[in-house]
Amino acid sequence: MTYPADPGELAARYLHHLAGERGLARNSVLAYRRDLRRYHEYLTARGVCSLTDVDEATLGAFAAALRTGDDEHPPLAAASVARMLVAVRSLHRFAAREGDVAEDVSQPIRPPAPPRRLPKALTVDQVLAVLAAAAGGVITPDGDRQEAPGESAQARAAGAGDGPDDVIAIGDGGDPAETVRRLRSTALLELLYGTGARISEAVGLDVDDLDLDPVAAAVRLHGKGGRDRVVPLGRCAVAALSAYLVRGRPALVTPASGAAVFLSRRGGRLSRQSAWSALRAAAVTAGIEGVSPHVLRHSFATHLLDGGADVRVVQELLGHASVRTTQIYTLVTVDRLREVYAAAHPRALDDRGPRRDAASTAAAGTQPALPPQPDLHRLGASPGQLV
Repeated sequence: MTYPADPGELAARYLHHLAGERGLARNSVLAYRRDLRRYHEYLTARGVCSLTDVDEATLGAFAAALRTGDDEHPPLAAASVARMLVAVRSLHRFAAREGDVAEDVSQPIRPPAPPRRLPKALTVDQVLAVLAAAAGGVITPDGDRQEAPGESAQARAAGAGDGPDDVIAIGDGGDPAETVRRLRSTALLELLYGTGARISEAVGLDVDDLDLDPVAAAVRLHGKGGRDRVVPLGRCAVAALSAYLVRGRPALVTPASGAAVFLSRRGGRLSRQSAWSALRAAAVTAGIEGVSPHVLRHSFATHLLDGGADVRVVQELLGHASVRTTQIYTLVTVDRLREVYAAAHPRALDDRGPRRDAASTAAAGTQPALPPQPDLHRLGASPGQLV
């Protein structure tokens, strides 16, 4: 026996199910809510008041409307349409399972397959430049750090370790508020790149989630679907976080701050938008375009794989539920391997024709050129320490 099912009421129940029973992250639930609201508006505008009146043709027309857009909504890309149809199909599957409709009419509908895009990753030098810009300094092309305008010797010494390849020093320029901002930005960006954390995971950290013991430093990240994971912290991230917690966070704390690690200037938990802005400001200063928190996450994964890390280990560090999600980063590494092969193998062809083999090169009294390697040592840590 079937029952008329109001789309709005069913969507509310389904969202409660996602948050309460399946434990989806808040941002994921909000995304489902936005998509299902659009679907509900579409049905209401066409006089469809129950999911029992929806058929395969209705769903096909909805998908077409998403691609073409209307006066109120711009056309959506294939990836956005696919995401929205996944939400709609999930709602219909839930309604059928709960007995509100006789069958799941959305089952034959297949979301469009978006073009597969490789994740963008920065080079190690680009990451260094962004981190230096956040701290108020500049990394030159040869890897040396230039002094920031107005930076004091005390500021240069703060965070400096045993050598020039240690932690990037923080410039203060004589302004305490600016010093605090740079300390916070540097700690945030070192954490994002050093752990591959999502931006929501970083701003959601509490002080108790950090273990800054130099021997076994680690951070507990609260990932999607209520899945926590513990990720090691490298020396650079430990030094930046320690400097912020000692010299930066106390200046921002208010009675309402709670245990949040990253605080806004008003003392509340730093928002995702403010954290994004800190990264964008550092990238603009460094002269690097297309940088986002997720690009740092991609860079973390790509640099680990380039350094020889196992894809299963990277999966655990990123908090991916399936290794298939992580394997897309191996495609980036395969492209790099092709470049190295084309440049180094004696039977590979380049613009100048086949290369001489190593034996003939050695016989000529010259050393064969080595393929370019990721410049990980400049970070002051081995590939294993970069996590």
